[in-house]
Amino acid sequence: MKILYHLGMLLMDGLMKLGSRWSPKLKKGVQGRVGLFERLEGFRKKHPSPLVWFHVASLGEYEQAKPLISAFKEKFPFWAVAVSFFSPSGYEQVIKKKQLWVDYITYIPTDTPFHAKRFVKILSPDMAIFIKYDLWANHLDELKKQDIPLFLAAAAFRKEQVFFQWYGGFFRRRLFNFDQIFTQNKASKDLLESINYTRVSITGDPRFDNVARISAQPKSFPEIKQGITAPLMVLGSVWQEDMDLLIPWINQSENMQFILAPHDIHGPTIRRWENSIEKPCVRYSEYIQNQTGWKVLIIDNIGMLSSLYQFGQWAYVGGAFGRGLHNILEPLAFGIPVLFGELKQVSRFPEAGISEANGCGFPVKDKEMLAETMARLKLPAAYQEACKAAKSLLHANLGSAARTIDTIKEKTWKEG
Repeated sequence: MKILYHLGMLLMDGLMKLGSRWSPKLKKGVQGRVGLFERLEGFRKKHPSPLVWFHVASLGEYEQAKPLISAFKEKFPFWAVAVSFFSPSGYEQVIKKKQLWVDYITYIPTDTPFHAKRFVKILSPDMAIFIKYDLWANHLDELKKQDIPLFLAAAAFRKEQVFFQWYGGFFRRRLFNFDQIFTQNKASKDLLESINYTRVSITGDPRFDNVARISAQPKSFPEIKQGITAPLMVLGSVWQEDMDLLIPWINQSENMQFILAPHDIHGPTIRRWENSIEKPCVRYSEYIQNQTGWKVLIIDNIGMLSSLYQFGQWAYVGGAFGRGLHNILEPLAFGIPVLFGELKQVSRFPEAGISEANGCGFPVKDKEMLAETMARLKLPAAYQEACKAAKSLLHANLGSAARTIDTIKEKTWKEG
């Protein structure tokens, strides 16, 4: 299996380069890795201090890492922080501006033995913390060989994953490279213990800490606030599959306004939606210039959504009908109920099941269910109950980052 994995990594490296001729996303990933090791050497020459390496797959995992990075700097203030990404979409958004507490941002190289050995040797971390699930066997093996303290944080496992299958021994053994695994929930802990991994702690989802910080100090948009004249619903990170459900309901809704934030602000998507919506629509880029009245405000900008939920009485978060549910914790942090598409695999997104069980998250599978759910959530008693549940869920899950880093400090101090 090890040989097959190595061959697979070499094949993936070649296919990424080949695919970059046609895919803009792959092209960014390939070009961004050119000169990776040379830039890394330059960084380490300027920052010879103790260093912790955080690895994330993409932007969603980075949102989980941010509270951990902040908590880590409180405990280890003189350490440098390096963050690696696998996905171009996450890297490209984060690299554009200075990130708090982060000293260096890089791509992780393709997981070949040669790349892994060179990357770990140059970066020379004193500790490594991987986030959630993006686990690369050769990098983990190299960290273990170098006896570098290694942790997995915000882990969320599912029984259908390869680690827990009869044929998954190669990948299962990589979990045992970790000195400690911090899970989001008991189900993940139970799965690890079923394969006799016992160095595990339940510390929750650090994203609760991150969204609580955002909701406490959201960005100010006075121009949007003054344009709101009716109860408002925020439609966040929506795809075409979501809008197929939402547009008919928007068209028949009375005395409501909508803030619509597409997942993809480029291409013909927005124009197609504007043509289908029968209410006055205006794009944010146009609105800030003329500030005309609107029923649907379309956000054709990035970096705004997490703070826009402050204006909503309800929220709908997209992605469940397609590649995966986006962040429902952001609207919940503002104490409002959130709707989302009915998931085929709830275990992939435990926060969906948790929010539903607590009475603040509402999956909808079709137009009829959407209409019924919203009719119920417009009733004062049901609405207040859902808002109260959202606030309770947030407060019950705060402190994940501090618990994780406290345990890491205690463990490394005892063993150091």
